[in-house]
Amino acid sequence: MTDGICGGRVVAVTGAGRGLGRAHALAFAAEGARVVVNDLGVGLDGTPGGAGSPAEEVAAEIRAAGGEAAVHAGDIATADGAATLVATALETFGRLDALVNNAGFLRDRMLVNLDEDDWDAVMRVHLKGHFLPLKHAAAHWRAEAKAGRTVAARVVNTSSGAGLLGSVGQGNYSAAKAGILGLTVVAAAEMGRYGVQVNAIAPAARTRMTEEAFAQTMAAPEEGGFDAMAPENVSPLVVWLGSDASAGVTGRVFEAEAGRITVMEGWRPGPTADKGARWSPREAGEAAQKLLAEAEPPGAVYGAS
Repeated sequence: MTDGICGGRVVAVTGAGRGLGRAHALAFAAEGARVVVNDLGVGLDGTPGGAGSPAEEVAAEIRAAGGEAAVHAGDIATADGAATLVATALETFGRLDALVNNAGFLRDRMLVNLDEDDWDAVMRVHLKGHFLPLKHAAAHWRAEAKAGRTVAARVVNTSSGAGLLGSVGQGNYSAAKAGILGLTVVAAAEMGRYGVQVNAIAPAARTRMTEEAFAQTMAAPEEGGFDAMAPENVSPLVVWLGSDASAGVTGRVFEAEAGRITVMEGWRPGPTADKGARWSPREAGEAAQKLLAEAEPPGAVYGAS
């Protein structure tokens, strides 16, 4: 399987045993990529899962279809796990061209009921689990560039509508996913000189993390037709972002849902008032009220009544 827009490229996908990660891994392989399939096989809340390895199953699917895949079962939220993810690609396939950061789980609670452990665990897998693989992959690509070898590397990070707008009952998840957006734009700015492009997606799809919380929205159609919430709908954009064909696209955030792709425009200055001197609290409040009346209203937080 060398034909396709990712022919000859090597891609590592974290959390690739199920859901979006599995769909991404299979889609990359279908476009000619050799894939490192990472998954710990944990439960929905990050606790140890049952028997069997979902990463092995996905790798077997890729091989059965004529592709090449390697399995990485390390914890990418540790320095060793992130380093061995990169090492697995290099030792097995001799190179690494793209990294898709996708691994994650949920521990949903209202803020007043959210334990510190649940906050730390979600921050760890989502935010630290993006930072460490990105750091180790970027160090490899920087070394390649400094050695005079051409680098056309791609990173695709996974945020969420919860990171863009917030989501009731998901303060930990929303904060982590918002942090991924900040990490994305910084990494894009820092790594561009070495031939590395970094973008993020905010997908909506049916996965273990969404099929119960948003059961009605995520349900598959009963009598065929377009399955709008299938995770496979998100993967084509991810594959394109991971390919040579996306040259010049970096530091951007895309929403991907069903058949819709949206470029997000992020925080931009809106209405402004400048007194040229210090405001009094009363004056500042009056100015703020006038500016708010001129400003676009924010999007609704998911789950807000």
